[in-house]
Amino acid sequence: MDTILEAIQLVENNQIEKALKLLKDFSKAANDDEKYTIAELYLKWGFLEEAAGILHELMEKYPDESDLKLSLVDIYIEIEDDESAIALLDNIKEEDPEYVQALLQQADLYQAQGLFEVAEQKLLTAKNILPNEVIIDFALGELFFSIGEYLKAVTYYEKVAKEETLLAEVSILDRLAESYAAIGEYEKAIPYFKDGSEESPDKFYKYGVTASQAGRNDIAIKAWKRVIEKDEYYHSVYYNLAKALQEEGLLEESYQTAKRGLQIDSFNKQLFLRAGMIAHQLNQEEESEDFVRQAIALDPEYREAILFLLEFLKERNRYTEIIELLTEIKATGSLEALFDWELARAYNEEEQYADALNAYKEAYINLNDDTDFLKEYGYFLTEEGLTPEAITVFEKYLQQIPDDYVIEEYVLRLKHPEEY
Repeated sequence: MDTILEAIQLVENNQIEKALKLLKDFSKAANDDEKYTIAELYLKWGFLEEAAGILHELMEKYPDESDLKLSLVDIYIEIEDDESAIALLDNIKEEDPEYVQALLQQADLYQAQGLFEVAEQKLLTAKNILPNEVIIDFALGELFFSIGEYLKAVTYYEKVAKEETLLAEVSILDRLAESYAAIGEYEKAIPYFKDGSEESPDKFYKYGVTASQAGRNDIAIKAWKRVIEKDEYYHSVYYNLAKALQEEGLLEESYQTAKRGLQIDSFNKQLFLRAGMIAHQLNQEEESEDFVRQAIALDPEYREAILFLLEFLKERNRYTEIIELLTEIKATGSLEALFDWELARAYNEEEQYADALNAYKEAYINLNDDTDFLKEYGYFLTEEGLTPEAITVFEKYLQQIPDDYVIEEYVLRLKHPEEY
């Protein structure tokens, strides 16, 4: 053992080659216990081939020694030879003291291969043997968490949490927080997020999302501000924080948050629209329009932004600009029928009736069951002197709303004007 201690000292002094030569020479005369110690050192230092050589030699003498098998399994796992590792673990018998450990390692290997049902069976077998072993409950929780079966994961994490809050460098409270959030139990998730040990931006982002889902914007805002403190380039947090601040009536802070986010992520169409909406509330109309137009420039089919800008322009009677906007959008290949309807209205306001008629016809293809559209289109056709077409449209409207007696009487007048 003095030689082994000397080798350890050499390694600590960074004299690796000398230490390896010393152990290689010594192992020829070493007893079996010393050889096993040398193998463990090789394994610890990352010299897997040297460790495997000694372990195989010992396995020939002690074929049923589970410690040797488990050490070899570690090597096979390290070199990604899972099949050999599983085969070796299969040789550990039920009566062996290391049988449960073998089951746990097999479960890890099968889980890594995507064989989740097999992994689950191995863990359940282990749990039947040691029903109160916390590491088995943890392994089951991790398995179900990894495959998105969060309700099952909660069951096992709750058992673990009674004994440990941190296991294998995993925060059990944070796992419970994410699992409860994933199954929609936001109120239950919040205290676990609060008490969890993890301090990453991801954790605080998820904490904020969960609090928001639970209607707790006050908690969400604090959590998302922590995200920015830890990582100002965490793009997705700015939209959420700006929205929460806006909902709480903190408009100026919300606006500054949105603008700061756009400095970080200048291709975020949702954030451009959100900045435009907040600016509108702050009566900063020029900035509002500019932000929303930038959102549309990023995505010419961004429906929510287009509808916001349409209302913005209609409130200011800027119908020529509506026509320009919608004409450009249609040129991109948009099939949004609502845009045809708005285009028809804009042409009508500008007294470009032929263009309005064409737009109404386009919209009618997809909006022939929209009663508001049918009524408006029918009146337009009447004003244009297209009475037969108007009657057809109004009758289609009456098929859906037969008790609209005003329209019913109006159609009778169109059909029989001589009687009125």
